[in-house]
Amino acid sequence: MRKTDFFLKKMRFFTIRLLILFLPGTLFSQTQLSISDRPSSHSFPLFSADKVCTIHVAEQDFAGVKRVAEQLQADIERTSGKRPPINTLLDKTSSTGVIIGTIGHNSTIDKLIAEKHIDVSQITGKRESFIIQVVPVKDAKQLIIAGSDKRGTIYGMYHLAEELGISPWYWWADVPVKKRKAAHITANYVSSEPVVEYRGIFINDEAPALTGWVNENFGGFNAKFYEKVFELILRLKGNFLWPAMWGEAFYEDDPQNPVLADEYGVIIGTSHHEPMMRAHDEWRRFGNGPWNYEKNKEALQKFWTDGIKRMGTNESIVTVGMRGDGDEAMTEGTAIELLENIISDQRKIISEVTDKPAEQIPQAWALYKEVQDYYDKGMRVPDDVLLLLCDDNWGNIRVLPEKKDWNRTGGFGIYYHFDFVGGPVSYRWLNVTQIEKVWEQMNLAYAWDAKKLWLVNVGDIKPMEFPISFFLDFAWNPEAITPQDLPDYYRKWSRQQFGDEFANEIAGILASYTKFNARRTPEMIRPDTYSLTDYREAERILTEYNTVVEKSKQIYEKLPKETKAAFYQLVLFPVEICANLNDMYVAVAKNKLYAEQKRASTNFYAQKVKILFEKDKSLTDDYHHKLANGKWNHFMSQTHIGYTSWNNPPENVMPEVTEFNPADAAGLGIMVEGNNKAGSGQMPIFDPLNQQEYYIEIYNTGLKPLEYKILSNEKWIKLSATKGVVKFDERVFVSIDWQKAPAGDHTGSIDIFGAGQNYTVLVSIQNNPVQVQGFIEKNGVVSINAANYTHANNTAAAKWITVPNLGRTHSAVTISPANAEAQIPGVKAPYLEYDFSLFKHGEMEIQIYLSPTLNYKKQDGLKFAISIDNAAPQTINMHEGETRPDWTYPRWWNQSVTDHIKFKSVKQSVQNAGLHTLKIWMIDPGIVFQKIVIDAGGLKPSYLGPPESKRVGDKNHE
Repeated sequence: MRKTDFFLKKMRFFTIRLLILFLPGTLFSQTQLSISDRPSSHSFPLFSADKVCTIHVAEQDFAGVKRVAEQLQADIERTSGKRPPINTLLDKTSSTGVIIGTIGHNSTIDKLIAEKHIDVSQITGKRESFIIQVVPVKDAKQLIIAGSDKRGTIYGMYHLAEELGISPWYWWADVPVKKRKAAHITANYVSSEPVVEYRGIFINDEAPALTGWVNENFGGFNAKFYEKVFELILRLKGNFLWPAMWGEAFYEDDPQNPVLADEYGVIIGTSHHEPMMRAHDEWRRFGNGPWNYEKNKEALQKFWTDGIKRMGTNESIVTVGMRGDGDEAMTEGTAIELLENIISDQRKIISEVTDKPAEQIPQAWALYKEVQDYYDKGMRVPDDVLLLLCDDNWGNIRVLPEKKDWNRTGGFGIYYHFDFVGGPVSYRWLNVTQIEKVWEQMNLAYAWDAKKLWLVNVGDIKPMEFPISFFLDFAWNPEAITPQDLPDYYRKWSRQQFGDEFANEIAGILASYTKFNARRTPEMIRPDTYSLTDYREAERILTEYNTVVEKSKQIYEKLPKETKAAFYQLVLFPVEICANLNDMYVAVAKNKLYAEQKRASTNFYAQKVKILFEKDKSLTDDYHHKLANGKWNHFMSQTHIGYTSWNNPPENVMPEVTEFNPADAAGLGIMVEGNNKAGSGQMPIFDPLNQQEYYIEIYNTGLKPLEYKILSNEKWIKLSATKGVVKFDERVFVSIDWQKAPAGDHTGSIDIFGAGQNYTVLVSIQNNPVQVQGFIEKNGVVSINAANYTHANNTAAAKWITVPNLGRTHSAVTISPANAEAQIPGVKAPYLEYDFSLFKHGEMEIQIYLSPTLNYKKQDGLKFAISIDNAAPQTINMHEGETRPDWTYPRWWNQSVTDHIKFKSVKQSVQNAGLHTLKIWMIDPGIVFQKIVIDAGGLKPSYLGPPESKRVGDKNHE
């Protein structure tokens, strides 16, 4: 080899080494950012035991960037105990430091780009994107945070803080900051561009909770308060806000509010019934005449003109259109021509005031409640106006864009709810939202091109911390979170707030209690919600709640002191007070039933109701006055017990209870499981496959102790007790000794004696050899959770996906993609198979439990089909017979959002006992299947339906 060739090869080798060391995106993956307490050859020493780096931010950069740099300074001090200096006069440097800046607004960043020390090609020209990179410059290392625009730079700083251990909820939920002795950063991080352009929250329904707290701590909804809100939104990587509006006016309450929002980079809009950047309360304060465009056009135009003038050049999305005064309909009918003229006039005002074409000023028309009628009847707005589609206030999206409209320049958005004041009953107190439901509905929206603006009504902000985090995380990139990622989202969020040790357990608690609350909102629970007599439903509900309470308390006791406040407000308090509420309502139900049966325990449950009602008050007082030294006083002041209409009662009202004066002498009473009538009766049927155990409840009707004894007439009847002494109530459990039981159908009896009385209970068995597979019948019922299918048949066009934990009892199944074309059942359509076995032939009713998805296509309804064995598929329209879910609240809609479920049923017949196969065929996408109940003559009334049947012999999820 010639020396020149050798020299050239050596030069190429060293060049490659230099590129590997110094060019971004080579040594490390594009998303790497790690922090260690030990240095490495590639790491940047942010701080150590005796040193902390300087933060460099240019004087000419955005004011919001400089403000957030000061927050990063405070974040570093929180975790290290050392306050880094900030240098705003930096032009160029060779010293070690953190250099922060926006491309084109920081000469040092621009110089580093020009000299190819940093590569910003992946974020240049993109929205809200950033890089975090460690680069060697001259004789020093520098940590670079560079943003494609103002918010990009701000997100970069907050992202670093989050990686250091500063939760976005560090202030709003007292999440402790992770303490570090040193932080050596290895980074070559390139953020993605957010997919949803506008991502934000709506503070609403804020009295009495948030309003009381704000007035006490800030003196009103002023810039001091909103600074905390802006910081939270940006730490969560949101960018949009509809401000509080119950008696508040963002621009008028403090002129610094919009100034600070613009500095931070938080885009401001006004709610669906507050057009032209004017708060509703401003018309009460300053308006002249009626809120009626036909009668008071000039006054309204001046009012709106002043709103656009005041907006100035602040980043905003102007709400256009008009609704009635006070969140009501504008007219009794659908006045399309009037509303078209209003919007046309509003756009003229926008153009004249801003001196720009109206299409250059972002605008949104919210199709909320009755306004959707205008759209459904053909009204359209200019193509540049964002169409803000809405849910039904209960998390079910009402309408989605037709595919032919996906190319409109203004795009579509979604206004969603975690909180609502209205029918059938308001829900405002605690979080009742499953993130799985949010994923399913917002994934549906994303698939149907409603992705320009995602906005969620969060009520008072607290206690919606967890779903707010998820909503904004999901909005950043909906394709980055799949259903399979949802369980891990709970863990990651728990780990961020509470550390590693109990993250898995806390994740399970969060997933459980939000599922329980989503079954029926606390405000809508009644004594008869859960069955006392069938499927042991009420006691199963209490057991589930009390189990998570006990787990929460155990974790609380083990957590370090600095973490307890955050855990209490985010986990323990909502779990404990909701368990208490459910316990109270079950106690009310028992008090009522036991009074009818003249039980001596009637008064015990009356007293228990009073105790639990007082405990609710005591827990609330603890939250207000003991938690974090009273920092969150007022936040739990929303009433939640005693609703008699959609609106909240002025104060919590204890449910009525009955007092009973029992006789002095003991008296015998019995109640057989599955029967709410006292006295002799028939037990549910026993069979050897299900190995049932049922109870007889023996109760005392007097004050003196009751002695009882039990005799059975068959050796194959097993009793948990044959005698006893009862003060109030006692259960004796009955089962069968199948080794002694005769073949065939037989009936035995049990006699109960006490206090000179006796009752007889019949015990029947079915001991017949039957070949079974899959889910097997129990007392005339087969119950199947939809996610536990035997086999899923998918196609290239569509496939079945399971959304873990979605729904009232288990998980749910739906179709992906959510915008798949409709299929023809029985040909090549996807289907699910469920094997089940019956003991007898004949007619049965098949009930399908569906999430209450609305007819978002606005056609004749979403459809699916079912078939048994080889029969032809039978099509079912889940919206058949439904009137429009408008602001008049039709009965079917009230029922579906009250129960958070929709039932569809069909009758089928089978000619033989034994194994059968049920198929669910896809027709339309967007339908969510939760449960299947096959009623072969034994179904009992209950809220959640019968528990899942025993399963034998088949393989799940083939």
